[in-house]
Amino acid sequence: MLDRSLPWARGLDTAGRMRLEGLVRAFLKKKRFEGCAGLFVTDEMRVTIAGQACFLLVGRGNGGLYPVLRTVLLYPDAFVSPAVEHLEDGPIVSEELDERAGESWSFGTVILSWADVLEGVESPNDGYNPVFHEFAHQLDLESGAEEGMPGLPDRSAAEAWRRVMTREYNSVAARGDRVLDEYAGTSPAEFFAVGTETFFERPAALKRLHPEMYGLLRDYYGQDPSRARV
Repeated sequence: MLDRSLPWARGLDTAGRMRLEGLVRAFLKKKRFEGCAGLFVTDEMRVTIAGQACFLLVGRGNGGLYPVLRTVLLYPDAFVSPAVEHLEDGPIVSEELDERAGESWSFGTVILSWADVLEGVESPNDGYNPVFHEFAHQLDLESGAEEGMPGLPDRSAAEAWRRVMTREYNSVAARGDRVLDEYAGTSPAEFFAVGTETFFERPAALKRLHPEMYGLLRDYYGQDPSRARV
């Protein structure tokens, strides 16, 4: 199941593959999956999502296994959610509903569209992966707030992250970008999530256009996908 659902893992060595499999087993044991809108969740669905979520953790030493997360809700297709417009004096929920491929909540839930998960597997080099995106948000939460800076090992690493990522985010928000999706410019949290998708799916382009950003993500994830071939 992992071989079918995780083409990004082909570059792992034997130790990395063993660590991935151990993380996936622990994820499946500790996290609950629930089908929505009549979807029956199969073992292959669970392994596909757990494999991609745990792939983000393979190079991160002894970090936690998404300690905030308790439940993965899985819809058969894109689902609708209230649109939230962020204003200076606080968020306002509009009357409109947005179609979503995924969401990450701070109180222990990730929501995914199975159709979009499959799209991410079938096109591993296009920069679009809802599992990587939503689980990057979960990693972001480990620092105590979802603000585009996950938990880092020390003050020096945090200062470097803040300096580089703030500069890169401001540039993308103002002018767009040739490799990062425009959604990266909506907030620092989305910049980190989109950056994670791009790091693993379009690493050579990200490294060429944003070398300092690439270096920070490489150090954080403990992987160098520009050296692997998917």
